[in-house]
Amino acid sequence: MGAKNKVVAGDYESCKVSSMFGVVSISTGFASTLELSKKTVADYENIDETKRKSATSAVGRAFVGGLVLGPVGWLAGLSAKSKGTHMVAIEFKDGKKSLLEVDQKIYSALIKKMF
Repeated sequence: MGAKNKVVAGDYESCKVSSMFGVVSISTGFASTLELSKKTVADYENIDETKRKSATSAVGRAFVGGLVLGPVGWLAGLSAKSKGTHMVAIEFKDGKKSLLEVDQKIYSALIKKMF
């Protein structure tokens, strides 16, 4: 099963995440987007860096998810990780926080924009 390419928890929950011409954005409404770049993002963390799903890594992801987004983050962290899927915790400069589930293409574009 592929990545959902959307916000799975926190602010902007259920909004679609997309990448076009190297620009990663969250669709926040009809014809309204929020670009994910150094201008809008204060910090980010890939919370599923392991390549294999195991009980230990699932607990670790749940722990990090719990720290970042509370109980919803725990659940997302436990269910995270399938090949080519990345769970990324984003903290925006305005204080909002989101947990994204994205595919490798969007993740790569995001990392490039954050560098």
